[in-house]
Amino acid sequence: MRIALFVTCVNDLLYPGTGRAVVRLLERLGHTVEFPLTQTCCGQMHGNSGYRAEAVPLVRNVVETFRDYPAVVAPSGSCVAMIRDAYPRLVVDDDRLAAAVAELRPRVYELSELLVDVLGVTDVGAWFPHPVTYHPTCHGLRMLRLGERPLRLLRAVRGLDLIELPDSTECCGFGGTFAVKNAAVSTAMLADKCRAVAGTGATYLAAADNSCLAHIGGGLARTSTAVHAVHYAEILASTPEEPL
Repeated sequence: MRIALFVTCVNDLLYPGTGRAVVRLLERLGHTVEFPLTQTCCGQMHGNSGYRAEAVPLVRNVVETFRDYPAVVAPSGSCVAMIRDAYPRLVVDDDRLAAAVAELRPRVYELSELLVDVLGVTDVGAWFPHPVTYHPTCHGLRMLRLGERPLRLLRAVRGLDLIELPDSTECCGFGGTFAVKNAAVSTAMLADKCRAVAGTGATYLAAADNSCLAHIGGGLARTSTAVHAVHYAEILASTPEEPL
């Protein structure tokens, strides 16, 4: 299958290893992955902050960049949710762009959706002999309703000990600009999440969004907790020959 990688801003700038992991994983499964160089930001920060005029050109670029691909995968639940949920509302007064958005939306997938629902695979041949706990980020949990998909993929990883995270559905307190505008509340939510993660005894915390992992990982580091935050795509790409 020909698949376009929408790597997203956070991954491109701060976590390029996640994008490489997605490519390695999908190519190992026999698929062709392309990286369109015209891709930019999806406009999430602009749209969420009320800057509609600044967001719409970014929407148009995403539509143009990915219009010819049968499937687009993004290792970010929040950016996929932006395309699915926010794009239609941003372009409601532009019929042509609205039609293009409607055509694109069903072809954009978060990684676990692509693997489980489209490619029909849960065992991707991964190997990761470590105790891992999983945080279901808010966009993936509440907007994309990823449900058990990421957990099914992690349970099939050889050697991995998946430990349940208490109160896993509680937000970590990041929320993009929420953490900046409501720092005290965000910090309190983060402290709760870090205590829950540390209490599992896991050595790795996995999630579908590196933005949330950066937030939680920073909190864990400041409390000297020996838990490593890692995108679950990097775990799925790990093998004895190419370990994380």
